[in-house]
Amino acid sequence: GCTGSSILSALQDLFSVTWLNRSKVEKQLQVISVLQWVLSFLVLGVACSAILMYIFCTDCWLIAVLYFTWLVFDWNTPKKGGRRSQWVRNWAVWRYFRDYFPIQLVKTHNLLTTRNYIFGYHPHGIMGLGAFCNFSTEATEVSKKFPGIRPYLATLAGNFRMPVLREYLMSGGICPVSRDTIDYLLSKNGSGNAIIIVVGGAAESLSSMPGKNAVTLRNRKGFVKLALRHGADLVPIYSFGENEVYKQVIFEEGSWGRWVQKKFQKYIGFAPCIFHGRGLFSSDTWGLVPYSKPITTVVGEPITIPKLEHPTQQDIDLYHTMYMEALVKLFDKHKTKFGLPETEVLEVN
Repeated sequence: GCTGSSILSALQDLFSVTWLNRSKVEKQLQVISVLQWVLSFLVLGVACSAILMYIFCTDCWLIAVLYFTWLVFDWNTPKKGGRRSQWVRNWAVWRYFRDYFPIQLVKTHNLLTTRNYIFGYHPHGIMGLGAFCNFSTEATEVSKKFPGIRPYLATLAGNFRMPVLREYLMSGGICPVSRDTIDYLLSKNGSGNAIIIVVGGAAESLSSMPGKNAVTLRNRKGFVKLALRHGADLVPIYSFGENEVYKQVIFEEGSWGRWVQKKFQKYIGFAPCIFHGRGLFSSDTWGLVPYSKPITTVVGEPITIPKLEHPTQQDIDLYHTMYMEALVKLFDKHKTKFGLPETEVLEVN
């Protein structure tokens, strides 16, 4: 009996070692999948432009010519909702990405496939990690939770002028946040479309820091006007934890750093943030990998919007106020479930 039990204990030892290693390997795969995305977000467009220019000057110049010819013919595809790929949206890498934080999508109401929607996503955070994972991939099963709804995450139009990066973004169902694109998707693409707009944009990313729940919304009314012109229902979304995953160097109002950020925001559309996460191999060092803090994205109740060809400022203000109230209500209803105290107040700027 002695040998039997010793073999059993040896097997148990072996199993616990491989299990430990397995969880370590899983963790590393998660870190790599997140870093891959962060680097794509920051440098893929510029890097691919540079590589194509370089190829142009070598014997393989024909490849660059062919790609640029393709670009000319394909230039307007992003404006018509792009080319989503279910294969890319279902990549295993996104499941590792999801589990790293982890990221979760919470549904509170059913959405009718006979309507179109504008989802307002708050807060932006540094990179909108929750928005990407929940709506541009199937990692959190958005298509199963909202059957018949096609999500389009809207991002800066400039991203679609970058070679290769544009193909990557379109494959996830990402589109430019331009009026043409939104008009097209809400009027010429049937029903069941949901355009996700990160309403606070660059201005909101500048106030993103752990422990802060603040949204830039008071004077952002363009999305409400679009919703009214197309009769698309508005859906507020709050992503708990989006601000927790990076630490940012905040420049005070009036400082030169803030001045530079504001100028960038005004002329280029994004604000350069000085932020950091953890290192690739250790959570004690600084790096570009976000901290693994849970992000929970709660999709609220749709607000029914009438279709008004020419909405007045009064109409816009009315539905904008309703939207702000619905967002605050959504935040208050779910905050204690996701680790915030009952006293936490959503700051609406």
